[in-house]
Amino acid sequence: MNTLSRSISLLISSSVLLTLSLATCTPKANLVGTGNRAYENFRYRPGLTARVSAHRGGGDLKGYPENCIESFAYLADQLGTKTNPVIIECDIDLTKDSLLVMMHDATLDRTTTGTGKLIDQTYSQVQQYKLEDNFGTPTPYKIPTLEEVLRWGRKQSETVHFTLDVKRNVKFEKVVEMVRKTGTGQTAAVITYNAQDAARLHKMAPELMISVTIRNQPEYDRLHDLGIPDNRMIAFVGTREPDKALYDFLHAKGIATILGTLGNLDKQAIAKGDALYKTFAQNGADIMSTDRPLEVARAVK
Repeated sequence: MNTLSRSISLLISSSVLLTLSLATCTPKANLVGTGNRAYENFRYRPGLTARVSAHRGGGDLKGYPENCIESFAYLADQLGTKTNPVIIECDIDLTKDSLLVMMHDATLDRTTTGTGKLIDQTYSQVQQYKLEDNFGTPTPYKIPTLEEVLRWGRKQSETVHFTLDVKRNVKFEKVVEMVRKTGTGQTAAVITYNAQDAARLHKMAPELMISVTIRNQPEYDRLHDLGIPDNRMIAFVGTREPDKALYDFLHAKGIATILGTLGNLDKQAIAKGDALYKTFAQNGADIMSTDRPLEVARAVK
């Protein structure tokens, strides 16, 4: 090989190595930055007004179905602010042709004008149905995809955050891929229901925030022992109030808490008065996951 050929070969090799290095390092740097911003968006902050998490992204709102962009937009307009973004808790399932769509139930019967299992129908088929609100009234709205929701949410990132509930048909890998594709890792946390899933998700996507169940200190210890750092946890403390000691323990670690008022605690507030939500906040609930998002917001202001 002559001198000119050797020089060209070395130049090409150097270019290839530089390209590979950039391909490897740049995404990692971006993910680190995403993780820092995600923690800032979801961490515990003393004195912050309790945040509203709309269960299934809607709740019992007439004319606004659950898991629907139009419902999310309505709540964002009503509740979302730069200092206190509304949280949309929404559900991800899969169509027959493997598209990620927003749906809580395995079947279409309760929330749409269609019938049958979602997994048995393609995305094109389910688009012929209309979404119904929780009172059974059809609306003009259609089942959205996860990508549509996250791209909408990115435009509203200052006032809207997400917690993503991943149904059994869906692999965490597909959700992580879509969150990264849409650049929404700083505003979208993923919900898990056991320590093993949380650990697997953290290993897969260490930049993401994870909603984990912590109803007592042993549950925290289990998560900690599996390698999940405090700055990646949002603690779901259950659907009844925990001891104040648990709130204090988590807050000391910078971990924000979610109290599930959906169900019994929402019913208690209906019976005893919405001021009960303010008591939940004063006791230590940083976020309330509720079917009554408008009432909670009014009570805690």
